[in-house]
Amino acid sequence: MQVRRFAALAALPVVTSLGLVACGQGGDDAAESNTTAVVSIQIAEPQHLIPTNTNETAGSQVLASLFTPLVSYDADNKPIENAAESVSSTDNTTWTIKLKDGFTFHNGEKVTSDSYLNAWNYGAYAPNAQGNSYFFEKVKGYADLQSVDPDDDGPQAAPTPKANKLSGLAKVDDLTFTVTLAEPYVDFKTMLGYTAFYPLPAAAWSAEGVLADGFEEAVIGQGPFKMNGTWQHDAKIEVTAYDAYPATKPKIGGVEFRIYQQLTAAYADVLADNLDVIVTIPTENMGNAPTDLGDRYATSPASTFQFLAFPTFQTEYSKPEVRKAISMAIDRDEIIKSIFKNSQQSARSFVSPVVGGYREDTCGASCQFNAATAKTQYTAAGGPAKIQISYNGDGGHKDWVDATCNQLKTNLGVECTAVAEAKFADLLSKVEKKQNVGLFRMGWVMDYPSMENYLGPIFTTKGSSNYYGYSNLEFDKLVTEGTKAADENAAIAKYQAAEDLLAADMPVIPLRFGQNNFGTSAKVRNVNLDLFQRVDLFKIEAVS
Repeated sequence: MQVRRFAALAALPVVTSLGLVACGQGGDDAAESNTTAVVSIQIAEPQHLIPTNTNETAGSQVLASLFTPLVSYDADNKPIENAAESVSSTDNTTWTIKLKDGFTFHNGEKVTSDSYLNAWNYGAYAPNAQGNSYFFEKVKGYADLQSVDPDDDGPQAAPTPKANKLSGLAKVDDLTFTVTLAEPYVDFKTMLGYTAFYPLPAAAWSAEGVLADGFEEAVIGQGPFKMNGTWQHDAKIEVTAYDAYPATKPKIGGVEFRIYQQLTAAYADVLADNLDVIVTIPTENMGNAPTDLGDRYATSPASTFQFLAFPTFQTEYSKPEVRKAISMAIDRDEIIKSIFKNSQQSARSFVSPVVGGYREDTCGASCQFNAATAKTQYTAAGGPAKIQISYNGDGGHKDWVDATCNQLKTNLGVECTAVAEAKFADLLSKVEKKQNVGLFRMGWVMDYPSMENYLGPIFTTKGSSNYYGYSNLEFDKLVTEGTKAADENAAIAKYQAAEDLLAADMPVIPLRFGQNNFGTSAKVRNVNLDLFQRVDLFKIEAVS
């Protein structure tokens, strides 16, 4: 299974309106912009900078400066062409992608169809072990590029896949190619805005399908900025404006992505005007941030979904009645008020408010706090006397997990223990091996705006990130029917019917929808964070 979209960081806060807020923070709107200035933005150390292997927010932010996606999203989160001239299909199975002419890579190479085909084939080929490989699983021929590790623990290597190129990809000409899917998928155009679908230049390869040594340290893209030097691990990544960029240019001269190990250090720097943008306000500073920063504190919608997952394969959590009782025993609103200082929104649905088809309170009474009913139902269903909640200790989750445990102790009369794993990867490793970790904390950030991006990967039986053993064949059927629907409205109807089954089965406990909470220096203005927790590098300005 892949890990990719689960968020290891502290729970981020979403508001229900889709319009971004808090534009113009920091600086004097009457002052002129300094179009040559370099702004500094807080990030964590990226895991990777190869597009088909980059699936966390820090790396995604850097790549958003270096690449231009085929499609972007409008104010209603609908896909609109960006690097693509057009993306079209008559049957949702065979898609024709025409590229805009004039895009070049930062080394002067022309962007062509091969730039995409080579990058996508590399990403899909299993031996390359790319974290975003499964984004290509809808493309015809993906199965032939996969191999399975032997069952034994010996030195035997996995067999070589049958093919190293996707049969569903075909070049028409230098600016046109087709993508044939294994089955119809109504949201394929929407998917194309994701990081995995960026192109790579010929300079990326030392041989066909072999990534050149050192390329990741100085990535060459076709976006508005180019690398300035190399990736300085655990310190910074610098980019400078690409003069030959053929589309709308940014209003700044460059960006220093400054890598912080501690958010509190970044917070101190932004207060002192030594950092221009802190993307995530530390939880411990949330209560004071509006006062500390004044109009330099801002919020905007995000797509984060925080929840507690049940190991449904364990007997004590196999009954929906037990799972629903635990959910009813949690006072979400109180935790948001006391721990998160009202910077998040209680979640009582299984998809974020930012996607089309969202409905409020889809899990009904099971997500409404009712201590008396919860205890009665829990006792009747034979819920366990001891509950453990596991979480990653590197994500700032301790306070809210402790508060949740205290509520379960009080409201269900059980013993509850909060257990921290050092890293998110450590927690997932135990979960994958079905070790007893009890309930476990998860967080999801969407890859592209669709209900399916929440329902499919997280909840279908073979979902890439279904770590809790949930399986409902009717749910799977409805999600599949949604992906094959003729249009978005028909797809949403199927997705909503599938979500209703989640409410009946309750494999996870929805807790919170996040929002971006960020701060700026007085030296920048028009700072916006998008639904993916990325600073919009086309809007930010430096005050002259």
